[in-house]
Amino acid sequence: MRARGEAVAELPKNEQKDQALDLILDAWDTALVRGCAPEQIATSAIFAAFADLIDVYGEDIVAEMANRLPARVRRGEFSMRQGPAN
Repeated sequence: MRARGEAVAELPKNEQKDQALDLILDAWDTALVRGCAPEQIATSAIFAAFADLIDVYGEDIVAEMANRLPARVRRGEFSMRQGPAN
């Protein structure tokens, strides 16, 4: 197993996004099967994502990215289901 952050051959950006999402969704499913609640998985995923983004871009840039999230959420950019959640 590679250490976190260890260099590997780089895939094209679109392939990286597709592969990363597939791997994250597989891990998500594994966590569900092992008894983790979806909201706990989501909170952990957001924490991990922000921590890595801050390592790469710094707090100020990531804070600006986060400031744009409410509008993006309201536009439905992250919605994967049809209709209201409840």
